[in-house]
Amino acid sequence: MEENEMSELIERLKKGEEEAFIQLVDLYNARLFGYALTLTNDQALAQDIIQNVFLRTWERRRKLQIATSSLKNFLFKSVYNEFINQYKKNRSTMALEQKYFEALDKAVQYHSETSWEKIMTRITKEIENLPPKCREVLLLSRKEGLTNLEISEYLKVSIKTVEAHLTKAFGVLRNRLGEEYRTFLFVLFGRKGFQI
Repeated sequence: MEENEMSELIERLKKGEEEAFIQLVDLYNARLFGYALTLTNDQALAQDIIQNVFLRTWERRRKLQIATSSLKNFLFKSVYNEFINQYKKNRSTMALEQKYFEALDKAVQYHSETSWEKIMTRITKEIENLPPKCREVLLLSRKEGLTNLEISEYLKVSIKTVEAHLTKAFGVLRNRLGEEYRTFLFVLFGRKGFQI
């Protein structure tokens, strides 16, 4: 969408035009859902997060101060904030979880001017470039939510082999992406393999 079309969409949204809201949802729903899914590894929760983000965007439409170029970042950050709210609501905050929150906050502050979509695209690309077995084990672990035991049974390999593939995958990603992406890797994969 061209910048002037995006500007017009934002203005129509502020005026309360439902068609503009529908257009906004059509434009960003799939990308935001994919991002929410990387945070939650839970389709139902990801869908709830997206619905809440769009609902709040509509409710606060008249007060929105969004530049045309930052609408996408605004929506991605809204998904992140909603994820944090859900995370805090559903889990007790212990010392290690507090460290997780701090990592999330650090990631957002450090990359406040960077497109979340670009970051996710880069990480996804590096995951795709992993050795085939490492990639398969990593995706079964993080995307499908399988335990190491479940993965070992599914792939008919030992748990030690699964752990070795995960360790290798995490190491390769850390090396290829570098410190700049360290906190994002921690956000996506949790404490397993990406200690701060």
